[in-house]
Amino acid sequence: MSRKVRVRFAPSPTGALHIGGVRTALFNYLFAQQHKGDFIIRIEDTDQTRFVAGAEQYIMDALAWCGINPVESPMQGGAFAPYRQSERKAMYAQYALQLVESGHAYYAFDTANELEAMRLRLKSAGVASPQYNSITRMQMKNSITLPADEVKRRLEQGEDYVIRIKMPRREEVRFKDMIRDWVSVSTDTLDDKVLLKSDGMPTYHLANIVDDYLMQITHVIRGEEWLPSAPTHVLLYRFLGWEKEMPEFAHLPLILKPDGNGKLSKRDGAAFNMPVFPLDWKGESEFFAGFKEWGFLPEAVVNFLALLGWNSGTNQEIYSMAELIEHFDIGKVNKAGARFDFEKAKWFNQQYLRHKPDSEIAAFLQSKLAQVGKEASLATLEPIAALLKERAVFMNDFWEDGQFFFFAPEGYDPDLVAKKWNADAQKGLETFLSALKTEAVEWKAEPLKAFLQEKLKAANIGLGKVMLPLRLALTGLGAGPDLMQVLEILGKEEACQRLEKALEKLAV
Repeated sequence: MSRKVRVRFAPSPTGALHIGGVRTALFNYLFAQQHKGDFIIRIEDTDQTRFVAGAEQYIMDALAWCGINPVESPMQGGAFAPYRQSERKAMYAQYALQLVESGHAYYAFDTANELEAMRLRLKSAGVASPQYNSITRMQMKNSITLPADEVKRRLEQGEDYVIRIKMPRREEVRFKDMIRDWVSVSTDTLDDKVLLKSDGMPTYHLANIVDDYLMQITHVIRGEEWLPSAPTHVLLYRFLGWEKEMPEFAHLPLILKPDGNGKLSKRDGAAFNMPVFPLDWKGESEFFAGFKEWGFLPEAVVNFLALLGWNSGTNQEIYSMAELIEHFDIGKVNKAGARFDFEKAKWFNQQYLRHKPDSEIAAFLQSKLAQVGKEASLATLEPIAALLKERAVFMNDFWEDGQFFFFAPEGYDPDLVAKKWNADAQKGLETFLSALKTEAVEWKAEPLKAFLQEKLKAANIGLGKVMLPLRLALTGLGAGPDLMQVLEILGKEEACQRLEKALEKLAV
């Protein structure tokens, strides 16, 4: 590559950043890092009617949480500032006028009512998707159909107009996509898109081409939904004389719903009981839960998103950001949509939790205990963290699933008591408790297990009769981590107190 790689993520501040947008940003970031290039953020806010307060800050916060950091952005500036299109408004008109003067665009004076009448007329004639194109423009009110003096008069009188691209007829637009290889589209299927709106603001089609050129963007990596617009963008590069500087394109596959039926939408979070946004979003009339607040670790989310549509060709699934940068290959991104498997996302989080230092989880438990007025040393809490790791999916699971270590059970599952607490169980627990009080035993999991088996065997009671009642007595639960390790962590005094309490409350 002769030019320094420069890529951009260019979201619109029209609401919360969907998780699909985070994946687009991630793939741009990985590509830039891999090629020692620049990753920049540009805010495309040309549609002021859809602007949502707080959305831009949300976008920046969400990407920062994921560790996707730009070298240039609206927040930090850069050599190509400003990075909000609304602040670049004055520069776009000259390029639209250049296109008009070269014959590649034209003024259109049609009112909203006239445009609607055209659409209705075409629909009644059997046209399924009416377009303002190379055929219909000849029946409309624009600088192609109107005399030059009338066009001049309308402009001088300040009449509202838009500038549309003049789509050529019977041409094939070809470009190579880094993911999809060669794409060829007939201009007869394309409409004369608006480039400059009546308020002087550019549309996405003009603004992103101008900005990508001026900001020296070398690669445009964006969602599949922009693929139909790509031929128009290719033509704009040609019409503006920038064909040699045109970036390479890569259109990422869709992210599909968990059941594979259709594109993942912001409403699917509620439908499938899962987050589809990186952070909680509280709009004026809507709320969407975020991965962060669900308890996901950012590195797990990044790992999960990287494998939505990309595969290294190996069996490796766990990647650090550094490993992703090393191994990512845009050419190995799939064309087909990627199913949003939320169970897999939870699996990734579980793997990353297991690799967290016990000391970090212990500190989390310590803070939770402090909130309820309890204290415990990190040395006491680290074995608890280690024991709970195997089952925890989210950080809060350590607190929720480990409460029995800090609070003796106040009640016992009545169904399990009815099924498993009987005379044999009670006799076995009484035997075990008596032995613990009167005999010496090393207070470690393995010696305790052997000690329990020895005492039950002498009393002619099977181990299976006692294990679940013992768990109930110690934890109040019917399932959990290794029971002998639980016994070890609780300590002799606490374990004996809990056994005495259960035997008293559940006496047969």
